Amino acid sequence: MIDKRRKQSDLPQINERIRFPKVRVVDADGNQVGIISSSEALSIAEERELDLVLVSDTADPPVCRIMDYGKFKFEQEKKAKEAKKKQHTADVKEVKMRYKIDEHDYNVRVNNAKRFLKSGDKVKATITFRGREIQHTNLAENLLKRMAKDLEEVAEVQQNPKREGRNMMMMLAPKK
Repeated sequence: MIDKRRKQSDLPQINERIRFPKVRVVDADGNQVGIISSSEALSIAEERELDLVLVSDTADPPVCRIMDYGKFKFEQEKKAKEAKKKQHTADVKEVKMRYKIDEHDYNVRVNNAKRFLKSGDKVKATITFRGREIQHTNLAENLLKRMAKDLEEVAEVQQNPKREGRNMMMMLAPKK
């Protein structure tokens, strides 16, 4: 019983499902028809071979529109797909290195990070320590700060360098 009632409330308020005695009607061209009974509005919609769709039930009296509901629904879905297509989710790309990195290799990492940032992704710069290298965290921190300085025109530091176990990491986000 409850499921049946819930299914009916999920359905769109069109044609016979509109249960208000009086409604304000707008035709397909956007012109005001006036405040008439819902049965009269439904007959006008059927006459034009269109649907009577409830637009706003909070207004006094509720507003209904005469339109092709199938076409309207198709247009809404099309707009939603377009919006989803244009949406870009910011991924987190990682740039890994060691604190004893050579100058050329460092420049390659910086250029990769710059490319990721320009495409709108966040960058996680990670320095890994092996064995006794863990004693030189200050050198790794200096390297990450240098990287942040080299990328300052395209990135802002989201998270300052911090140690996590045998790694030191820093997060960079693209500038707005």
